[in-house]
This record gives sequence, structure tokens and C-alpha cells, in this order.
Amino acid sequence: MAFFRQYIAPMLIVLIFLVALVAVTARAFLPSDLSAPAPVDDISFLLSVL
Repeated sequence: MAFFRQYIAPMLIVLIFLVALVAVTARAFLPSDLSAPAPVDDISFLLSVL
């Protein structure tokens, strides 16, 4: 158990952090510019659901 706590768990935490960092960084280079708000095309559909 000590081996897992000293070596495996920290490695998993670092790997998850690196994957998240790459995913967030990759969004900056996408051509569709994901920083813009999501488009709302049909507001009447949303109103009918409510």
C-alpha cells in the first residue's frame, strides 16, 4: 500500500493534470474558437420545453 501511495498515486495525479493541461491548451489552436459562447439558433424550442 505504501508503494501505491508513494509512487503510483502521485504519478496518476500528474498524468491527469497533464492531460487536462493539454486539452485546455489545444482549445486555443482550434479554428472554431471555442472561447465564444454557444450559439442559440431556435429559442422557441427551448421555450416550448419549459
